[in-house]
Amino acid sequence: MKKFLRWLIHFVIDSIANVERRGYENFPVTGGFVIAVNHLGFLDVPLALYSLEKWDIFIMVAEKWEKFFLWRWLGKQFDFVFVDRYNPDLKALRNMMRRMENGQTLVVAPEGTRARDEKMARGKPGVAYLASKMGWQIVPVAISGSEDRILLGNLKRFRRTHISLTADKAFTLPPFPKENREEILQEYTDEIMCHIGVMLPERNLGYYANHPRLKELSKEKNEI
Repeated sequence: MKKFLRWLIHFVIDSIANVERRGYENFPVTGGFVIAVNHLGFLDVPLALYSLEKWDIFIMVAEKWEKFFLWRWLGKQFDFVFVDRYNPDLKALRNMMRRMENGQTLVVAPEGTRARDEKMARGKPGVAYLASKMGWQIVPVAISGSEDRILLGNLKRFRRTHISLTADKAFTLPPFPKENREEILQEYTDEIMCHIGVMLPERNLGYYANHPRLKELSKEKNEI
């Protein structure tokens, strides 16, 4: 069944989109790392399954979708981890840590939900905390072109949508400090988001459009 579903995902996405993948040489050779992405549209989760089939991945999904039979069923097929976005979810955290220790790769959108206004929202700190505490490598991946408005508009015109997936070099966060924890944790979260944002079109930057760290990263890229 899983093999058939993957074939179906490839068939559907290839029918409606032209997906360009860049920077995949930046992925670590072995598992146990984090792929952090922005979240523009409903196609983003299938895109992860479409474009990352060479890696043993699992995907964090908002707990609200677990109420629906189809999503629960898909979750069993594709290793979704349903997470409470608003309260500490120790069961999900232990599940993630166990999977990472076993060499699986976590795919997560720190924003927690898709950008209905097509712009990045401020990231939530859960993955930054774990990545810092456990020393996990983070690979930022920017998705552009998958906005629902663009995709649905092109579908009405029988046009394929151009979608770009761009990966940058892996990085790690400093160890988690004992003081000013909330402030530092948000800084770490913003660091992840800015590494994603530096690869996005300006129209998608949203909260991070004028962020000092994003400007620093942009300058560094221009100097290379």
